[in-house]
Amino acid sequence: MPKCYFAQQSIRPSSTHPCQKCLLSLPPNRPASTATALQPDPIEPLPSGLSAAPSPAPISPSTTYRVQASVMLSRPPLLTRDLTAFEKAYFLYQRRLNERLALPFSRYFYYQKGTPGDVDWKRKIRERRTPARDIGRYDAYSREEGWNDEVLVGARESEPEEQVEALLKDAEVELKEEEEGGEDGGNRSTQVVKEAVAKPLPRVTDADRAGDRRSLDRLLQRTLYLVVRRQDGRWWFPSDALVGKESLHTAAERILVQAGGLNMNTWIVGNIPLGHYVRNYQKPQVEKDTNNNNSSNNNTSREIKGTKYFFMKGRIMAGQANLKDNKKGLTDFQWLAKDEVQKILLPQDWSAVKNILAER
Repeated sequence: MPKCYFAQQSIRPSSTHPCQKCLLSLPPNRPASTATALQPDPIEPLPSGLSAAPSPAPISPSTTYRVQASVMLSRPPLLTRDLTAFEKAYFLYQRRLNERLALPFSRYFYYQKGTPGDVDWKRKIRERRTPARDIGRYDAYSREEGWNDEVLVGARESEPEEQVEALLKDAEVELKEEEEGGEDGGNRSTQVVKEAVAKPLPRVTDADRAGDRRSLDRLLQRTLYLVVRRQDGRWWFPSDALVGKESLHTAAERILVQAGGLNMNTWIVGNIPLGHYVRNYQKPQVEKDTNNNNSSNNNTSREIKGTKYFFMKGRIMAGQANLKDNKKGLTDFQWLAKDEVQKILLPQDWSAVKNILAER
């Protein structure tokens, strides 16, 4: 059995207490003197002026955040965006260049000579001087102006509205009606009547002209988002806290029904949120902790520092929002584009969602 360091060196330690290793190596039947020497020293009383250690401090309230699901319900663009001035001029140049490079068939390939279609073709070709119907008055085979195929500054030929009018005018059909002469058998008169052509719907709707922000028939070339006004007057996306073990996807579906009613055919896209936003309160709120399972202490509380919003993406397929029977205390709603959302949200709220919303 190994011996103690002091026993090996034949040196008495400065203290009367042996080391732990020596205590374990002692035989069970020790002399009384050895047992007396191994007794611990008595606890000395604290000097005057010193107090005992303080009792443990009470448990402070737990710090947490409220978790809410927020739905970014959107209507996607229904039309392509408006062309820029450069794009308009470029597309008109390409169509005129195509007239110069393409050799069209003879008109007799399409119309039999002397027929009403051939007569109508001759009339139209004299007016526009080109087979194309939407490039303005341009002769691609003329030596004087065939090379001048670029649009001039301020010209209306590159505007989509002007091209639509040209196509509608070309689609008109002239009908000649002959009226019989009078009772005396006079000459018959001929009257030219143009058959009406159905016009396409304009890109600007009645809701755009009226400024109706509740209508989905506005800004057809932009993405619109549903924003609602709460009881405190703050504009925000439809939101609510999670109930029990509810998922974000299920909570988003429930929020739309409770906030916007059943008159909306919506689709929650995916189970993963687009992003999240932490909104801290100016002063933390203390409330009773209802999730505490410790039956011995029911007076625990928790400190709410703010709210964490998780944004879920949604699409409206049909219908319209109706706040008449909503259960969230909402007072108003609007369908707004990104730049319009910026004007009604608080600055800190806008900075959290500006990179999530679509530009158009």
